[in-house]
Amino acid sequence: MTAALELHDLGYRYRSGFALDGISLAAQAGRFTVLLGPNGAGKSTLVNLVTRLYSPGSGSVRIGGHALADRPGQALARLGVVFQQSTLDLDLTVGQNLRYAAALHGIGGRRAEAALAQAFTRFGLTDSRNRPARSLSGGNRRKLELARALLHQPAVLVCDEATVGLDLSSRRMLLTHLRQLCRDEGLAVLWATHLMDEVTPDDPVVLLQSGRIRAAAPASVLMARTGGADMEAAFQSLLAGERP
Repeated sequence: MTAALELHDLGYRYRSGFALDGISLAAQAGRFTVLLGPNGAGKSTLVNLVTRLYSPGSGSVRIGGHALADRPGQALARLGVVFQQSTLDLDLTVGQNLRYAAALHGIGGRRAEAALAQAFTRFGLTDSRNRPARSLSGGNRRKLELARALLHQPAVLVCDEATVGLDLSSRRMLLTHLRQLCRDEGLAVLWATHLMDEVTPDDPVVLLQSGRIRAAAPASVLMARTGGADMEAAFQSLLAGERP
């Protein structure tokens, strides 16, 4: 099966040294894949390479079957992104933020109206459609960013520490919703986080440390292999250098 997102031998180097070295991973359609690692592991660098903010020093990226280096337009059209730092225009309303995103993706007319209506309903933003984005709570701003990222129906959604600053209830709500989209619509999610409680036993996990992959397997398998009492214990064992 062709993965929705494929990274092969991806590498990137800062002047101070390697940020990523030989990263190969795949995110399958319908699966919530977790890119797990401590701060500084290279998660944001990887996201920047996938979104073409950085150019890789080596290796390749394929999104929806399209090579990012050869067909960037087609590849990026299949990608939705939520960065760690908000990129909303806070002076625009919720509806205006979404309309602007629709226009950038070439979505207009009735198709845009249908896409916005679905986004408002899906993320519970109908009553906030005419409110400035800056008036929203942190959780609702993240809902808006997710709605915007999914507006053009991408094959892949990449999120970089997307729950930073949110309370536990908001984090759980967003995670539940995205996993439901994976199950119902076949969305492939690559979820970069350092928070162990955002991982469920069934999630495929890629554990990143110091720019290299320490382990890659479902969370339950990593727990069994390390003998960890819970996921956090298993991952801390792996980060300490104990390999399964």
